Amino acid sequence: MQIQDDLQARWWKLEERLMQRFGKKPDMETILFLIGIQEFGDPREKFTKEQKQDLMHVAVCSILSSSGFYELDAVDPDGWPHFRQLKHIPPMSLKEQEDFMKDHILLYFQNNDFI
Repeated sequence: MQIQDDLQARWWKLEERLMQRFGKKPDMETILFLIGIQEFGDPREKFTKEQKQDLMHVAVCSILSSSGFYELDAVDPDGWPHFRQLKHIPPMSLKEQEDFMKDHILLYFQNNDFI
């Protein structure tokens, strides 16, 4: 239970930092979107719905690359990163998936000196 409590406490600290930065509490999709923009490197004001989905996919691949699930394969001429899956993500319950993603998001922000 201690590990779960620590994860939740670290998650709340991240949400608080992001809330201070952006003025409202972000959900996980918003956080993934922000990571995707960071990884894409183009903070334009407008993205299409498809581009927003692509940005969240880039974020998921980026955060899971730290655990060896993905690696950057190429960047296309438009600047979009493309990843190659190296191993499959093991089956998990919804709660386990959420914690898995939170843990990787926290690691991403830690590695990028945000927390």
